[in-house]
Amino acid sequence: MLKTTILVLCVLSAAAAFGQSTAGAGAISADIQPLRMSDHPQRAMLQQPTQTVSLLEGSAATFGTGERPLWEFATAKTETPLGDVARAFRKDHAQVKKAVRTLEK
Repeated sequence: MLKTTILVLCVLSAAAAFGQSTAGAGAISADIQPLRMSDHPQRAMLQQPTQTVSLLEGSAATFGTGERPLWEFATAKTETPLGDVARAFRKDHAQVKKAVRTLEK
């Protein structure tokens, strides 16, 4: 009974595998096909510009004149070198009062 079941499963699996390899519906052909660009002749014609439409629809728009460079808005960020930070920690560590070890019996 077990051998028959395994044989039937193998036959069905082989049939399914061979069925996938044939060119059926939805299969992609391996033949080389030239590239076909769709033609849109009206897009290339010279036309009058249309009326401007606001994308903001009802929101208040603010306008300014001129441009300000980014360095006027940026804050000066000074970073302390890692060596200076390590020296400061070492100095603080040396100045901190050490704990006194006491033994109680």
